[in-house]
Amino acid sequence: MSRPDGDWIRGLSIRQPYVACILAGAKTIENRSSRWRPGWVLLHASKTIDQPALRTPLVGRTIRGRELTTGAVLGIARITDCHQDPDEAPPCSPWAHKGAWHLVLADVQELPLPVPARGQVVPWRPTPELLNCVLQQLPRLRP
Repeated sequence: MSRPDGDWIRGLSIRQPYVACILAGAKTIENRSSRWRPGWVLLHASKTIDQPALRTPLVGRTIRGRELTTGAVLGIARITDCHQDPDEAPPCSPWAHKGAWHLVLADVQELPLPVPARGQVVPWRPTPELLNCVLQQLPRLRP
């Protein structure tokens, strides 16, 4: 199979421990300040760890025993929806923040090995080299 170019995927940089929570399968919502379009994203752990989040029960239960690697692509997921909860409605998930755009994540796959990479706050396009390193670890992925 020839490798697709990077037009079908973007990078999503997220602080730890939240990437670990997504990879564990517990966190299916990622909060953002702006709308994102559906599609595949690389799950990139930014270089910083949200230290106060480590003390919250929801996070603590989820990441127990998991390594918090930073500065690397750790997995891949598909954004299936992006929405905001109506003002009067309860949050769509315990992970959802009021007023944020909620990226609904599905088809999450963790990489066997982290791929070092630099991310950005906005959706970013992976280099062909980075994408090739990721796809080598996910031979069954068919975008």
